[in-house]
Amino acid sequence: MSHLRALVRLPLIVALTAGISASWCVGRILFGSRSPRGLAWRRSAQRYWARSLVRILGVKIEITGPIPPAPCILVSNHLGYVDIPVLGSCLDLVFVSKSEVRSWPLIGAGAASMGTIFIDRESRRSIPRVNAHIKSALESRDRVLFFPEGTSTGGDGILPFKSSLLEPASQSGYPVYCAAVRYSTQPGDPRASESVCWWGNMDFTPHAFRLLRLSHFRAQVVFHPEPSGGAGRKLLAERTESLVTGLHRQLMET
Repeated sequence: MSHLRALVRLPLIVALTAGISASWCVGRILFGSRSPRGLAWRRSAQRYWARSLVRILGVKIEITGPIPPAPCILVSNHLGYVDIPVLGSCLDLVFVSKSEVRSWPLIGAGAASMGTIFIDRESRRSIPRVNAHIKSALESRDRVLFFPEGTSTGGDGILPFKSSLLEPASQSGYPVYCAAVRYSTQPGDPRASESVCWWGNMDFTPHAFRLLRLSHFRAQVVFHPEPSGGAGRKLLAERTESLVTGLHRQLMET
């Protein structure tokens, strides 16, 4: 039964992603990518994709805390690629993603077309360019999400936060909000750290099929109600790391 579930879900995801990417391309031609109508079209398309995808995957999302107002930077712990549709279904976001995602079949093209900001994690020279794109998105009244841990984990704890992408908030005074995410699977299914979280040396394809075979799983998302700001980027990284650690601890106790 689980194999059949995966075989049904996969073409639905491909069709959804291809259709939304095509829709956004049409909207970009009609309205432009930075006009108010173009931005609204992109946000609507991305929201529809995320919410449709979590339904296909059988994700039951539980949200705690108020949705951060735009424009802002949102930082969160990172558990893998599932974070993107889960958080994208909760609120409109511009994502900062590792540059490798751009080359992924279908997903990369869709992410690029919808304004994802790609960063080469091996090159510090890419940081000024990425920060310029983040600032531009904030000036367009977007929320920008990135993961300051710099990599994904299995969900046991929070890694030290890197401060480099907090520079636009430090310089321009945009608020930084914090979130934390936790996944749990049903009794009898593989643990979330094996089947939902994508981290360490896991190969993408086998992991994706483990995910697609799950009947459904739970995603808990908690937002901190107060923003951080008004500090240098290193102090801001320390503050937000502490807040996300507290939010994560709160989720682990539920």
